[in-house]
Amino acid sequence: MSETLTAPPRGRPVAGAPSDRQPERTASAPRQAASVPSALLAILQGSIVWIVLLALWFVAAKYFPLGDNPLIPSPQRTALALQESLPELWEGTLSSFSILIPGLLLATLLGIVSGIYVGSSPLLQRIFFPFARVAAPVPPTVYVPYAIAVLPTFKLSAIFVVFIGAFWPIFQNTAAGAHALESRYRDNASILGLNSHEFHWKVVFPAALPHIFSGMAVGLGFAFILLTVAELFGANAGLGRFVQYYADFADYPKMVAGILYTGVVTYLAMSGLEAIKRRALFWHR
Repeated sequence: MSETLTAPPRGRPVAGAPSDRQPERTASAPRQAASVPSALLAILQGSIVWIVLLALWFVAAKYFPLGDNPLIPSPQRTALALQESLPELWEGTLSSFSILIPGLLLATLLGIVSGIYVGSSPLLQRIFFPFARVAAPVPPTVYVPYAIAVLPTFKLSAIFVVFIGAFWPIFQNTAAGAHALESRYRDNASILGLNSHEFHWKVVFPAALPHIFSGMAVGLGFAFILLTVAELFGANAGLGRFVQYYADFADYPKMVAGILYTGVVTYLAMSGLEAIKRRALFWHR
């Protein structure tokens, strides 16, 4: 007796056979669900150091006080001092930024322009690089007393010190980015007939942007350090002056509050620069 085997109609799955087609939602849903725990895990990992430091602060403030005015104020006293000092700290922030922004903008402008042209010219490299190797490593803090003595106002001297501290990292990184441009881009620019200005700002500048932002991040960090140091010498207002003033009067809760506030301001400034970098370098990961 013979049996006739018939194939199932095309497009109709056989009962019990695994289906090759999976709903798209089943693939995307676990992926979205997995992204939430991974984000929480990243936040938790980034908070470990802060949690440990806060716990150590509580322990140190409880078990190592020194008299009625401890050198290690408790987090509660520091938070209260911070709340009381917010108007004064805000005025200090405005004063500090009136020094920081002009010095940083001038250093960024001159550092990028000079770095682009020096880094893309072998002749200019031979002229300026020896001087940069000597001048760049000099700590900018050594200029603070001399700048205060020479320049007519403290504000100008502080802007000058911030400019010096931020200029060299930006210049060196920009020159390195311009120098690293591949020769094929230079050849293509020559074939297209680009003039010197178009070559530097349409070819060299975009190629050097990752290096430029790296230099700007270093320069911004140096600018905050030098701004605080300059304000310790003779400022009447500012974040550095706030910390020094209350340290002189042994008001350590307000001094620590000023330090923490300055750290938050610096973090926000660095985060803002990082956001601009991600926006500008969307093509670079």
